[in-house]
Amino acid sequence: MEEFFEHAVDIVEGLAVLLLLVGLAISVFRYLRGYFRKEGSAAYEEFRRNLGRTLLLTLEFLIAADILETVAVRKTLESIGLLAGLVLVRTFLSFALEVELNGRWPWQEKSGKSQER
Repeated sequence: MEEFFEHAVDIVEGLAVLLLLVGLAISVFRYLRGYFRKEGSAAYEEFRRNLGRTLLLTLEFLIAADILETVAVRKTLESIGLLAGLVLVRTFLSFALEVELNGRWPWQEKSGKSQER
């Protein structure tokens, strides 16, 4: 059964790499299309948003692979500590990307929303 989970981890990590490459290619294609249409800074901002979303999703896949590996394959106290560190770093990166993309923390309401409850 452990071998099955090792292969599952490899598959999820491979999907993360594939997702990153496809997302990067699509982002670059859309940027170049916008750039040559003379959209300038709007194309650049869209490129950053698209690339940021790709990175966020890739990080989620990598975190899932790390959790799967720690829980199902390596069941040591050291691997749990390493997982905790990786999740903290990747969560910080996710929050930083979220702020960069949307200009607010994930738990903050959008500025256009009503504050009434």
